[in-house]
Amino acid sequence: MKKATMFSLLLIGIIGSSCSQSKKTNAYGPSGYDLSKPVKYAMPSELLEISGIAYNNGDASRIYAEQDEDGNVYYFRPGEKKVQSVKFAKHGDYEDIAVVGSRIVIMRSDGKFYSLALSEVNSGKLSDIKEFKDMLPAGEYEGLYADQPANKLYALCKQCPGDKHDKECSGFIFNVAADGAMSAAGNFKVNVKKIAELSGGKRKMKFHPSALAKNPLTKQWYILSSVNKLLVVTDENWTVQQAIPLDASLFLQAEGIAIDKQGNLYISNEGNTLNPGNILLFKYAKAK
Repeated sequence: MKKATMFSLLLIGIIGSSCSQSKKTNAYGPSGYDLSKPVKYAMPSELLEISGIAYNNGDASRIYAEQDEDGNVYYFRPGEKKVQSVKFAKHGDYEDIAVVGSRIVIMRSDGKFYSLALSEVNSGKLSDIKEFKDMLPAGEYEGLYADQPANKLYALCKQCPGDKHDKECSGFIFNVAADGAMSAAGNFKVNVKKIAELSGGKRKMKFHPSALAKNPLTKQWYILSSVNKLLVVTDENWTVQQAIPLDASLFLQAEGIAIDKQGNLYISNEGNTLNPGNILLFKYAKAK
């Protein structure tokens, strides 16, 4: 009887351990994040097609966002059902948003920039609007990030004629003056062949990024691709380290990414006829 009891306990322990290990394998993502366990914030109807998201100096108390079609900047506290907005331009294809210095910058898909006074956005009354054309080569752009301490903007090409899309993806850097004026400050490349290698050993892949952000804790770059359903992680110098597949049932159409000063990760998804747009929060947990 004792032997049978001991065998039963041992069997239960093995099964329990196996289940525990199975559960652990469901967790995935960059170090410090579990992309299978988000906090989900449903967006109101006006943000069904939410695209870019950004914080001011990593302050998670207010998020700034825009959506694909209306020329509005939205701002709200994550979780709030009511959002505020201010109009900056007519109907267009607006892809990403960033806060740099005292300005909010919105990028249109053709590479045109709109620079707005942050204080006026917060007051709901805009008069100081600057437009910058021909700053980027011809192409389609979706990813924009602001390095606020350095007053720099990083724009990443989704599809540019000059890129060999199965080999590299181009990015461009700009200085931003106090009055919002922009000037070229360099460029960078992301190795698409390495992304293909890390995402299943594919020989070729056409990579189309939709957003990017820099982790303030690790200094790594996070590059999001809705088309490829990937989150790519690089080091500070754009060397590709990870290519993480995204669950299509959770990341319906991932178009925006931001990381607050505590390291918490936010990814926005456009909605559809059955699902509202949303922002998914992945809380940072420092590796033990």
